[in-house]
Amino acid sequence: MKLNIVSMPDITALYVALFLLLMLALAANVVRWRMKAHVSLGDGGNKDLNAAIRCHGNAAEYVPLVLIGMALLEMLGASNAAMHLYGGIFLAGRLLHPIGLSQPRKVNKLRQLGVLLSWIVMLALAIHLIVRLL
Repeated sequence: MKLNIVSMPDITALYVALFLLLMLALAANVVRWRMKAHVSLGDGGNKDLNAAIRCHGNAAEYVPLVLIGMALLEMLGASNAAMHLYGGIFLAGRLLHPIGLSQPRKVNKLRQLGVLLSWIVMLALAIHLIVRLL
């Protein structure tokens, strides 16, 4: 199926802006912990710095693919409601993940819920894109 790009995917653009702010906050948190731990490269064995690095890295691994999927789906004519559902749930999941990682427990419900919500959105987007293209 050929894409007819008529207009900018406006809803996805909103979520790109929100995720840019999230990525900036996560990056600033890494810098904060680097300054606190006096570590320029790596984590220097500091568990808090390592957690901040992984929060940022994890988001950097997941967010671009989902935003690309959302943009493609929006260009293929998905409903505004579906787009906001994907974007809102994914944003919630990506916010819960670093909150969960900042908790003192090694494994906790917030982090698990953040991962689960992110994976559900990824799976739903993939299925929606495949169905849309068939």
